[in-house]
Amino acid sequence: METTVKSPSKPEVLLELNGVKKYFPIKGGILKRVQGNVKAVESVSLKLYKGESLGVVGESGCGKSTLGRTILGLEELTDGKIKFNNEEIQDLKRKEKKKFVKEMQMIFQDPYASLNPRQRVGHALDEVFKMHTNLSAQERKNAVVDLLKEVGLKAEHYDRYPHEFSGGQRQRIGIARAIALNPQFIICDEAVSALDVSVQAQVLKLLKALQKKYNLSYLFISHDLGVIRYFCDRVLVMYLGHTVEMSDVSRIFNNPLHPYTRALLSAIPRPNMNAKRERIRLVGDMPNPSNPPSGCVFHTRCPMAQEVCKVDRPEFIEHEEGHFAACHFAGVKL
Repeated sequence: METTVKSPSKPEVLLELNGVKKYFPIKGGILKRVQGNVKAVESVSLKLYKGESLGVVGESGCGKSTLGRTILGLEELTDGKIKFNNEEIQDLKRKEKKKFVKEMQMIFQDPYASLNPRQRVGHALDEVFKMHTNLSAQERKNAVVDLLKEVGLKAEHYDRYPHEFSGGQRQRIGIARAIALNPQFIICDEAVSALDVSVQAQVLKLLKALQKKYNLSYLFISHDLGVIRYFCDRVLVMYLGHTVEMSDVSRIFNNPLHPYTRALLSAIPRPNMNAKRERIRLVGDMPNPSNPPSGCVFHTRCPMAQEVCKVDRPEFIEHEEGHFAACHFAGVKL
């Protein structure tokens, strides 16, 4: 008797970026004319699948947070296309974008700064339902209480102010606000970097549980590669606004192709002090994004840089199945 083996279904794309750019104009002179641009995000293209966690890593100033804010429309897109559920959203008017507010949310780095210190937590969460639903006052209160319990808080927390909570509890409130409208996509912008390590683990466990329960997709922005390794399915490495490498977590950590990725990984602390490792130290600071280097943007700090790197900008191409990198010498060891 013959059996038919079904091929695994292809993951469904939720978010797609094509050539996304975000420039901040530099104005000067008496007339405040534009004299240049800070190129915070430069031609970023990626796909995020439903139910996936995509980590975004890189040094401070590489454009991680700006990319996230641009996707949500908190920063105006300079160029490129953004598709969400196969619909282009970059040119939609404000009223047309309103329906996407429920589907796309953000968890911010500082949970205290993202809450009104003069407003009770229950009332802050109630505003979400008041603006986007037709629930009665009692129904909204019940929904808020259920939401607090969903993120590990209690009903009595409804009438407390933000300063009465710990950092981890405040971040749980931020998570509650993000999931209130049952979104499909959440951007976590350094969501656990301000928390103690033990609290980080609890919050990450909560985010994973919510993802499994509601099939959430995360764009997880972080500088902590240990957190990225634990939490994410794939990793996108950014440098000076450019994407330099992207693949699944195991490939990025076990076989990085780009020298910048190798340098980041070599800086991860290891518990075994006697274990031998090669620390790659980058010379100099990140170049000014208003005047990026010619050729490969990383060549001014790259220990492998050759003459071709100063002239020709490498394309972000697939070197192995599912493993992309922008380097003339991708995979070549130092």
